Amino acid sequence: MMLTVQGAPTYCYSGGKAFDPAKPTVVLIHGVLHDHSVWALQSRYLANHGWNVLAVDLPGHGRSGGQAPASVEEAADFVAALLATAGVPRAALVGHSWGSLIALEAAARLQECVSHLVLVGTAFPMKVSPALLDASLNEPDKAIAMINLFSRSTLAPPPSALGPGTWVHGANTALNRRVLAGNTEVNLFHLGFQACDRYANGETAIAQISCPVLFVLGALDQMTPPKAAQGLIARAREAGKAVQLSTLPVGHHQMTEAPDATLFAIRDFIAS
Repeated sequence: MMLTVQGAPTYCYSGGKAFDPAKPTVVLIHGVLHDHSVWALQSRYLANHGWNVLAVDLPGHGRSGGQAPASVEEAADFVAALLATAGVPRAALVGHSWGSLIALEAAARLQECVSHLVLVGTAFPMKVSPALLDASLNEPDKAIAMINLFSRSTLAPPPSALGPGTWVHGANTALNRRVLAGNTEVNLFHLGFQACDRYANGETAIAQISCPVLFVLGALDQMTPPKAAQGLIARAREAGKAVQLSTLPVGHHQMTEAPDATLFAIRDFIAS
């Protein structure tokens, strides 16, 4: 479905189902050089099991127009505007990697308007190495190869992800290149990595949220290793938040490397 958010056309994949105001809503937020398609299995399942799904292409990404957000805070403002435009008074927010920081910041700002928060492949601080930041700016093809090497723990997922025999490394590389080439006005790769690297409000935001939070981490994740999320988990618990943790035996792309386990963790959590 297409919506006009902040004056720009915004694409949200709805899992093939029409929006129903009587149903609860879940917003799925992708990471750097991704789009709505990374949530293929999860969005289709939830849409067919009682949820409105808004798997969004962030501004300037995929099928969405507008200016690409240069910071986590800008992207969180967009999420708030998306919910207002869609007429959604309350939603569950699910974000992966950069999207997890966006979901976190949006949940802190929106308070009771967020029912559940799911942080997939998250870390705080989400620092990016200077070498990778430089490569994302000056040698993006090299940087794409680097992140796909670091991100993956398997070459082929279970059949339910994208189909039997899917080459997840190659598929994600192609997606990265397509998203990067789709916006000629700005380097989405470098812009997104800078936003991750510069975000400094994580511990404050996790203490401010008013909803339960689920962390879905990859035990073999080299981009956002589980240890990099422990400070955020500890801060949430110190602040008295309801925290759940699911650690999967995969790398950074939990949605395709462990599609069913990721789906079931999200499904069971947001149904509670």
